[in-house]
Amino acid sequence: MRLSLFFLILSMAMAAEDSIQTLPAAGDVVTKMIELDNQRQTGFRGYTAARRYVLENVHHHKRAEMLVRVDCLDNGSKQFQTVSATGWGAARSHVFPRLLESESEASLPGARERSRITPDNYSFEMVGKESINQRPAYVIEIAPKTQNKYLIQGRIWVDVEDYAIARIEGKPAKNPSFWIKSVHFVHSYQKSGALWLPESDRSVTDARIIGATELTIDYFDYATNAATLSASSEHAPESLP
Repeated sequence: MRLSLFFLILSMAMAAEDSIQTLPAAGDVVTKMIELDNQRQTGFRGYTAARRYVLENVHHHKRAEMLVRVDCLDNGSKQFQTVSATGWGAARSHVFPRLLESESEASLPGARERSRITPDNYSFEMVGKESINQRPAYVIEIAPKTQNKYLIQGRIWVDVEDYAIARIEGKPAKNPSFWIKSVHFVHSYQKSGALWLPESDRSVTDARIIGATELTIDYFDYATNAATLSASSEHAPESLP
């Protein structure tokens, strides 16, 4: 009986080792990902889209919503126009404007290079393979090389066919404030034509005074120079003019 159990454990260990060996090296996947991303960016001419932001603090029964129009230029920088905002006054006056300001700043070409998922900014480790929206994806652990406010600690899911990022999950590499105890987020992307565009963001911030606050961002009504793309339009409370 003990001998049979030994061989069972050994065979399982060998099978697990073989499955790991069939995966490509994380560095090779990232190199291919960057190469194809640069190719996609060569033909990128920008887009317009809509977003719905929902901020909720259950403990204090606070909620706010904002509808935004975003123009992404061909160099990747973003410009925002607030269409409407309702609910929690502090969120509308301070949190939402700061979110848009921060993203606009991070989208500038110089800042964007400091936040890109590249070997200059991160080290990589292959974790495994999973399915994202019925598409196989490599799961890679990423660790920032510096405590840059633009970097993160977590995992990426890289689509096996397109070598594009389908999902990012983690936390900021650097705590943004003493008043924030923790931040956890999930960014999801979807394929629209030749591009992979943001689909949704989910984040939970645990602050020292107000507790946990959840932010949800849904992206929809994508339109590029070449075609009109619809992403998650079922989440849209209204369409932009």
